[in-house]
Amino acid sequence: MPIRYRCELRAAVPGNLGGMNASPGLRAAAACVCGLMLVACGARGTGTATVEPPSSQGSSATATSAAADLPTSTSEVAVDRAGAQPALVTGVRAGRHDGFDRVVVDFAGSLPGYTAQWADELVQDGSGTPIDLGGGLALHLLLTPADAHTEDGTPTWTDGPDAGSLEAVTRIVKTGDFEGRVGIALIMPGRTAFRVKEYSGPSRLVVDVRH
Repeated sequence: MPIRYRCELRAAVPGNLGGMNASPGLRAAAACVCGLMLVACGARGTGTATVEPPSSQGSSATATSAAADLPTSTSEVAVDRAGAQPALVTGVRAGRHDGFDRVVVDFAGSLPGYTAQWADELVQDGSGTPIDLGGGLALHLLLTPADAHTEDGTPTWTDGPDAGSLEAVTRIVKTGDFEGRVGIALIMPGRTAFRVKEYSGPSRLVVDVRH
């Protein structure tokens, strides 16, 4: 809606400024000020204030960028590093992010080779004990060559962590630490998109599972 301004001006009577006699110079100055005020009032009286609606481009770009950063593939992954020194798994941690769950496997030393495969049945490596998947599926990570214990047999990672804060992943289970192979199962209700990323300094493997 146009915003209108009202401007009032009381002009001094020539020869009498505010009830006082004025000199010709003072009367000229007053006339000049009055003229400027009239010009200003005329300009303001016809002005219009326009309020632009907030742009949606910023939010749209943010949403597009966030969507583009989500995992999109359910294809299995395999990276071979045969002949490398066994990597030592020092821990597994997890957290929920916008649109995906993230599981991070930490290592001492370099990264091992790995596979990420879907499984509807799993057993403990070494013992053959069946692992309960709760009627769902597991994204099974098999790390090789890798260990989750020191040379004297002390475990460096035992199981977990708890997946209570996650949305897609319901459980994280250690499936084995045997003969240079470490298994990690990300258990979930069904197949969904995921991705695997490698990082160094320190070495870690990051698995993002889409909600």
